[in-house]
Amino acid sequence: MSTQAEIVAKDLLDIQAITLSPDKPFTWASGLHSPIYTDNRLTISYPAVRRNIYEGMVQLINEHFEDVDVIAGTATAGIPHAAWVAEEMGLPMIYVRSKPKDHGQGKQTEGVLYEGQRVVVIDDLISTGGSVLKAVKAVEKEGADVVGVVSVFTYELPAADDNFQQFGIPYYSVTNYTTLIETAEKTDLIDRNQMKDLHEWRKDPAAWSARH
Repeated sequence: MSTQAEIVAKDLLDIQAITLSPDKPFTWASGLHSPIYTDNRLTISYPAVRRNIYEGMVQLINEHFEDVDVIAGTATAGIPHAAWVAEEMGLPMIYVRSKPKDHGQGKQTEGVLYEGQRVVVIDDLISTGGSVLKAVKAVEKEGADVVGVVSVFTYELPAADDNFQQFGIPYYSVTNYTTLIETAEKTDLIDRNQMKDLHEWRKDPAAWSARH
């Protein structure tokens, strides 16, 4: 029987929300070459896929966090998943802007949030963790307590582990890079040599990029 991580990994590959191309790398906005391209926004158009994702998120939250008061979504890709999770769990939801408003009260969080409430932040993708940790800061600035982060997918990069450890915030993803490439090999999307190359990228994306 497939795990939720394997089910969602296959979903992401099937709808091409994640594409693997180790032989013809993509160029990210940062200029780095990468064998993987992710657009998890596509998931919102597929009811069965998004259901598998939010059910996986709810499972992770129930397993790892106690007494959660509020679900927070990161703008913009985390917002729909946060809404489905909040609905499933019967919890209030807020969302966090990428930066504070430049007018009015200059708020960065939208919705009702009280001091001391326990919050789980939802994002679609964890690369280095930088953007979602900015959202964590914004929530904590309002006096709430962020107990953790849950995402659709993580690249499992060492930099993300380091950043979350420095923040003292745990994070969990419904599926991950290792599960994804193993699923891709099982379904003949990649071969063994490509698999080795994909593992090398995760260990050191910058060095991999320089070689490609």
